[in-house]
Formats: sequence, C-alpha cells, structure tokens
Amino acid sequence: MDDIPERRRSRMAILSDNGGSTMNRSEHLQWCKDRALEYVDEGNPAEALASMMSDLGKHDETRSSVHICLLGAMYLDDMRKFINDFN
Repeated sequence: MDDIPERRRSRMAILSDNGGSTMNRSEHLQWCKDRALEYVDEGNPAEALASMMSDLGKHDETRSSVHICLLGAMYLDDMRKFINDFN
C-alpha cells in the first residue's frame, strides 16, 4: 500500500471502515467522483472510469448506475467532465 497516495488511502479507509452503508446516495456518489477525479489528476482516465464503476457498485442506491459508466469510455479525453456531470 506504500505506492498508494495518502489521500487515496484515507478515502479507501473510510469505505472499508463503514462499508459505505452510512453514506446516503448523494454522499456516496460524491465519494465515487472524488476518488475517480484523483486518477484524472494523475493523467489516468481509464483508471478513473474503472474506479467510478467499481465504487458505484459498492452502494445499494448507486449500483444500478454502473452500466452508465460504460458510456464513459467515449469520454476518455474529457473524463473530468463525464465524472462531474454524473448524476
């Protein structure tokens, strides 16, 4: 875990500590976006999309939105816009 940036480790800990179950849909969606945007900031839009898909699947109220992320593949050049516009 030493190669994972500190801010990403802390967000991973939040989810592992509570399983996402104490977050409402809006909070969980923002958490998904924040984590995905970290990958965008690192210049890795494909990993951002994978992160978003994975994290959406971790909450009952966002799980059904995972398939929408497949559209994100069309936005690899502008992944930040795709993530921020996701509702």
